[in-house]
Amino acid sequence: MKIKYYALWLSLVCIIVFVFQLMFPGFTDLFVLNSSVPYEIWRFISSIFLHGSTAHIVSNLFALALFGTVLESIIGSKRFLLVFFVSGIIANIIAINFYPLSLGASGAIYGILGALIILRPMMTVWVYSLPMPMFIAGIVWVGAGVLGVFAPSGVGDIAHLSGIAIGFVFGLFYRARINKYLDNIKRNRIIIDENSIRRWEDVYIK
Repeated sequence: MKIKYYALWLSLVCIIVFVFQLMFPGFTDLFVLNSSVPYEIWRFISSIFLHGSTAHIVSNLFALALFGTVLESIIGSKRFLLVFFVSGIIANIIAINFYPLSLGASGAIYGILGALIILRPMMTVWVYSLPMPMFIAGIVWVGAGVLGVFAPSGVGDIAHLSGIAIGFVFGLFYRARINKYLDNIKRNRIIIDENSIRRWEDVYIK
């Protein structure tokens, strides 16, 4: 499937926005998700592209570029964008009820991970320096998120869990569509036995 590498373009946008954050004081305050101004709805999207530190953006963009490109190659570029933005926005809608300020692409990225867990459960990934199937990694990520909710550390675990849940829904939907498409191919497949081929050769080739 030909893709447009939207995952990489989104990563580039995040880098450009981060440069703006470093260059212009007050830039982050204009676009961060802020529970005191929930009616400024652009923040539910703009905050996805903001990051709090170099380590924050590096870890997020590594995951976005890698897993985003994999997902995009499976479901297509437009559907990938749908997963990214819907997961990120819904994660922010939920997060604003729990955190005074929130920023980062983590909710959207966890949506990508959730979809991949359903679509490619046996794909090998490295988590905490250990190789494991994607579905085991999903259990680890969800477990870490749940622990983080009860032992807050400044990480938006509720946004992460929200994003991965939305990703699960997308993954189930797209897996059902892919399976239906494959079933249609099998039902409509034309099977020609060897004897028929031989007879055709005798008539039209020899």
